[in-house]
Amino acid sequence: MLEFCFQVACSHYEEYIIATPDQTMKAAKSTQLPIEQTVILCPSCDLLVSKQNLSTKVRAICPRCDTFLFDTPYCSLNGMLAICISAIAMLIPANYLPIIEMHFLGSIRATTLFQSAVTVIEQGYWFVGIAVIVASTIAPAILIFSILAQILLVKRGLKKKWHRNVFISLLSFQKLLTELTMLEIYLLSLLVTAFQLSDFADVQFNQGTFCFVMLFLSTLFLLREYNLAHMWTYLDE
Repeated sequence: MLEFCFQVACSHYEEYIIATPDQTMKAAKSTQLPIEQTVILCPSCDLLVSKQNLSTKVRAICPRCDTFLFDTPYCSLNGMLAICISAIAMLIPANYLPIIEMHFLGSIRATTLFQSAVTVIEQGYWFVGIAVIVASTIAPAILIFSILAQILLVKRGLKKKWHRNVFISLLSFQKLLTELTMLEIYLLSLLVTAFQLSDFADVQFNQGTFCFVMLFLSTLFLLREYNLAHMWTYLDE
């Protein structure tokens, strides 16, 4: 008989929960939940796995291929709210303070993140310049404010219809904004440029570099703690 296997793994123990298809259907009917909320399909091997409630810091993995399936979000709304505020505080300084300064034959030149993109556009590489502005300035800002708005809507309550509509719209664009945000690529290119210029010029990092790194770290931890599937569940409460 076909069995649904569920494996819970953490740092100290492993637990297996086995249920037959009939038992899974009965569990779904007894809890009055749709079948899609009681089972999950492994994205790697297509094994149908029974979903269970997990405690904090416990992850569910597939018993066949050990692929991560789901977990209980560790960061609370207040934690993500604090990270959002920290990221917003770094947005303007990271984009408009000098990020790199070069001393060459008595000449001192400094540039900001926004100025570097504008310079690329002025040199005729408008596609690259627009991509830099979108990936390093516009998309991260919209992403951070979008998550902030989602948190505030959940805290305020999703009882009003327009609150729910706005919340659904924000969640619908969340994946696209995440894919457009590429702060790590710009950070790596900045480090490579500084390394290449260090052979014939004195390269220094300024306050903008610190703010940009802090913005990158804030966004990184925010996306690490953010769980899109979990945010959708707030509509059912």
